[in-house]
Amino acid sequence: MMSMMAPSYRIPNLLSGTAGPSYNSKLMGTAKTDVARRVRQALTRMANRQALGSEVSDQTTSDDLARAARGYLGDAQILIASNREPYQHVQTPSGIEVVRSPGGLASALDSVARATGATWIAQGAADADRLVCDEEGRVRVPPGNERYTLKRLWLEPETRALEYRRFCNGCLWPLCHIVYVRPHFVAPRWRAYQEVNEQFAEAILSSLGARPGLVLLQDYHLGLCASALRARRPDLSIVMFWHIPWPNREVFRTFPWRRELLEGLLACDLVGFHIQYHATNFLDTVAQELESHIDHERFAIRRRGRKTFVRTYPISPDAAEISLAASEPWAARGAEQVREQLRLGDAQVVLGVDRLDYTKGIPERIAAYEHLLENHPELRGRVAFIQIAVPSRVDLPEYQSLAVTVEELTARLNRRFGSADRPAIHLITRNLGFRDLIPYYVLADVAVVSALHDGMNLVAKEYVAAKVQLDGALVLSPFTGAARELDQAIQASPYDTEALAAAIGRALTLDTAERARRMRAMREVVAGQNIYDWARKILRDARRLHLVSGAPRPGASR
Repeated sequence: MMSMMAPSYRIPNLLSGTAGPSYNSKLMGTAKTDVARRVRQALTRMANRQALGSEVSDQTTSDDLARAARGYLGDAQILIASNREPYQHVQTPSGIEVVRSPGGLASALDSVARATGATWIAQGAADADRLVCDEEGRVRVPPGNERYTLKRLWLEPETRALEYRRFCNGCLWPLCHIVYVRPHFVAPRWRAYQEVNEQFAEAILSSLGARPGLVLLQDYHLGLCASALRARRPDLSIVMFWHIPWPNREVFRTFPWRRELLEGLLACDLVGFHIQYHATNFLDTVAQELESHIDHERFAIRRRGRKTFVRTYPISPDAAEISLAASEPWAARGAEQVREQLRLGDAQVVLGVDRLDYTKGIPERIAAYEHLLENHPELRGRVAFIQIAVPSRVDLPEYQSLAVTVEELTARLNRRFGSADRPAIHLITRNLGFRDLIPYYVLADVAVVSALHDGMNLVAKEYVAAKVQLDGALVLSPFTGAARELDQAIQASPYDTEALAAAIGRALTLDTAERARRMRAMREVVAGQNIYDWARKILRDARRLHLVSGAPRPGASR
């Protein structure tokens, strides 16, 4: 899953006094905040009606999710746990800056936490994170409109390096993404992974106390956490959402600690994936590795007296927020500024937005674009390619090598088909905030998502949400979860250079009516299945499957 949006805020320096859980005085009173939120939602609905030509009547809003959480869960507390925190606090010369963390998971779950008032538990890593927290590591977020509590864990640097950089990124990530990068299986890194999962479990339990709770574990960093929770609180309701692909059982067999990880996941009541294929792979893996009963009709696993349900919930961004932002005057002005700054003239624009990760297919995309210009000289100078490639995991050799490769391919392409005044490709290697990225989406005539393997890929959906004028085309890899939903995208394999080049060429030459028809269909999908709908369905199933202690049973009145 991928998203690059990361807005930031500035708050006063807090070093002059004792920092408590509320690190910033409220910029708006509660009443004003409610009014502003409701006005924003009304404007969002208007933007969607204008863009789609009809109202998406079943679109789930943040208010809908808040009501659903109260109705489904009763007195149970919601706890979200993830490796990455939604907000980071960093020291600057003018005080402490609050930066919204990049990445699709953090951005999407922030909307869920705001709506439900959940407690979010994550690692604290930024240099000013401790300064704004109370003695238990808690701080209220977001700044100026505090809606939920963020509780931070403080990990030893060596443990974090072994667990996150080496085990999660060097072992589980390549294991689950079939892109022919060998995972590294190293025992001390596995032990660090076990230790971090134990620390997360302790933080969750201390936050809950004796209250009933629904714990929403997020992603592969926390694969063992449910086991530690279950040992101490058998009554807890635990959901794991595995955001990356689940490999087939033959690939998973290479993992030395496969049984321990599977036992950890089966300590959950519900395990979620983006697409059915990954859910089926998980069932097949359990059937091969553990003595258990697989109920294929109900997609459930019974082992040692416990039942774990397996479901699919395709995630989406807050499409309404993106549509509204793309409709505002500053987005159009920003698009024109990008065109002027990059000296694009009247060229059509092809866009790529990714972390600099070997799973994203960036070299394959550049090679396809080079092939297109090579075989269609009439496009040279009339098409510009902008590749936003945010540096990621720069301490790992595979990522260092990838960065060099992308730089070399960019230089070669510009030597062959560009000029000093008009490069064929513009490579941007920095993270862009929400207001910075939206103009690129608005500007782009074509977006290319050429991931080699991806659980979902939110960039594809963000681009669609931003095309309010229906004036864009999406080229999409069939190896993304998004490809199952966005069937009006032009799909092409990143492994087939000629086919991907042809797909980009086709996207550039779609007539206006066909372009609008495809984009309208994709926008209806993204608007109708937004982040609030994703969370509501998980909470609904937690109740229907009788997973939540302290919650009203289905059909009960409140």
